[in-house]
Amino acid sequence: MMGRGQALVLDKARWKVFGGFWFSEGALFLGCCVEVRGIINLGTSENKLCFDLLSRRLSQSDMLRVEPSLLQYPDWRGHPFLREEVARFLSFYCKSPAPLKPENVVVLNGCASLFSALATVLCEVGEAFLIPAPYYGAITQHVYLYGNVRLVCVYLDSEVTGLDTRPFQLTVEKLETALQRANSEGVKVKGLILINPHNPLGDIYSPGELRDYLEFAKRHELHVMVDEVYMLSVFEKSAAYRSVLSLEGLPDPQRTHVMWATSKDFGMSGLRFGTLYTENRDVATAVASLCRYHGLSGLVQYQMAQLLRDRDWINQVYLPENHARLKAAHSYVAGELRALGIPFLSRGAGFFIWVDLRKFLPEATFKEETLLWRRFLDNKVLLSCGKTFECKEPGWFRLVFSDKAHRLCLGMRRVRQVLEGISQVAEEPPSCQTEEPRSRHRET
Repeated sequence: MMGRGQALVLDKARWKVFGGFWFSEGALFLGCCVEVRGIINLGTSENKLCFDLLSRRLSQSDMLRVEPSLLQYPDWRGHPFLREEVARFLSFYCKSPAPLKPENVVVLNGCASLFSALATVLCEVGEAFLIPAPYYGAITQHVYLYGNVRLVCVYLDSEVTGLDTRPFQLTVEKLETALQRANSEGVKVKGLILINPHNPLGDIYSPGELRDYLEFAKRHELHVMVDEVYMLSVFEKSAAYRSVLSLEGLPDPQRTHVMWATSKDFGMSGLRFGTLYTENRDVATAVASLCRYHGLSGLVQYQMAQLLRDRDWINQVYLPENHARLKAAHSYVAGELRALGIPFLSRGAGFFIWVDLRKFLPEATFKEETLLWRRFLDNKVLLSCGKTFECKEPGWFRLVFSDKAHRLCLGMRRVRQVLEGISQVAEEPPSCQTEEPRSRHRET
């Protein structure tokens, strides 16, 4: 590593710029890594790369309108002007075959509220949703908080077997097995939750897979909640993402409910804006009845409508730059992991890489996974361990890369220090003949 303040003459044709640092794809950052005494958070899935673009856009004069209707009680579904704009926005970016309808839109303060509201509306106390695991763990609390609804995990494996073509692949056979298991245990399953693009795997379901899952749900009369909160954060063109709303003829449109929010795609997790699109008017009305507890202020609704209708800024300024920054940050972290010989999964979507650290566990247990998580934290870097995502295999971690270069550089340095320290300990001979040697790490 270069010392702080050192300079290097670079052939800039071979290097890229990210956050003020020159680096080559797959190599270490060159330049100054700003020293940070606190904990580097590579665990929270937030996009911190485009605050400059967002602050400029949200500070423009067209965002600052105040009129009486914005200061009064709105329609709890959201102001009509906002729902109309959301319908146009989703029609365009989801590539729906026909224009989506404003009356099918409900606006709430974030997807957490949407999960809670939908679970309460669709289920009785003690009923359940199927969900592929690993999954974003906070959903457990979201669905339980109001309606006391539980989750039934459809456990996915890292090993590719049978007809699988990739690790942690969801198949209809696995859905059927999980549903049968729940039924045999007396658990009433009312729906299926799909996250696309997936958190934490970064997986993207193909149109064929989506249709298979929806057909499975229709056969069993299950509602499907589709979380598409990362749909505009697909930074690899080859990933070929398709929204469920782009499908011609949904198998069961009355039981298909799609969620989206600005928290991820627009880096506005603190603004709290989420939207539901459903053709089931009864579900929309029931969810809207809970919006009095989860509504947005009129001023925020006006800002959101202005932002969503600014197609020129979104397409020509924000999305290209956001995707470029995400791809650069991802390339850097992927290069660091390859240099350390660490396997990982990443599909070119989202803000995170699903990292396989199983070989750094002396034993394949969640206790050892927690101890490794604690070593990272003691070294002032926060990652999310697989247990929090209900991963059934100890040793998987989610590493968030959507952060500024100086924090990302320092965070990866700290990750390296922990893992290299573990490798050194594993290779050292026992200091006393009466002690048992540490077991070798198993390879992946």
